Amino acid sequence: MADGRNRRRANTRQRLYESAVELIAEQGFTATTVDDIAERAGVAKGTVYYNFPSKTALFEELLRHGVGLLTADFRAAVAGRAPREAVAALVRAQLEYIQRYRSFAQLLLSEMWRTNREWQQTLRLLRAEAIDVIAAALQAGVDSGDFAADLDVRLAASALFGVGLVVALDWLMFQPDRDIDDVERALLTIVRARVAID
Repeated sequence: MADGRNRRRANTRQRLYESAVELIAEQGFTATTVDDIAERAGVAKGTVYYNFPSKTALFEELLRHGVGLLTADFRAAVAGRAPREAVAALVRAQLEYIQRYRSFAQLLLSEMWRTNREWQQTLRLLRAEAIDVIAAALQAGVDSGDFAADLDVRLAASALFGVGLVVALDWLMFQPDRDIDDVERALLTIVRARVAID
């Protein structure tokens, strides 16, 4: 019985996440109301407040959930791979994630540059966790001699994260008919120029 209740609650929270992401990506955080989120999710307004004490808390949890999924995908992508393969796998993982969660990626991109939000510190920490996975793969490549010894690992990891995000969104918005493999090849060409991935 408790398993069924937990599963229902998890499903409800997932619908709330998805609805909030879509609405906030469409119209912005300020313009999105709890009523809008409840209506889009097909639940009563009280259900939103049962699961989250406020719209801000929902949004912060949404960021944790979304970036947490991306970080988990990054960790799975690099597991057991040599540095060059790991970095290429990270590029693919990010493209696939953004293809799957386009609205969240749009939201993430827009929120990363805002400094006046209550959740800015949370977002900064979550972004750092994702970039840490990329940095570890790059550092392993520097240590093994696969990548340039003078590579600024932290900056390169941030750049790879940002370029992947922007390229993927550009692809999905302006060239949606293009195959993911083509986008991956083009992005890896950019990356190869600096870290020498084969």
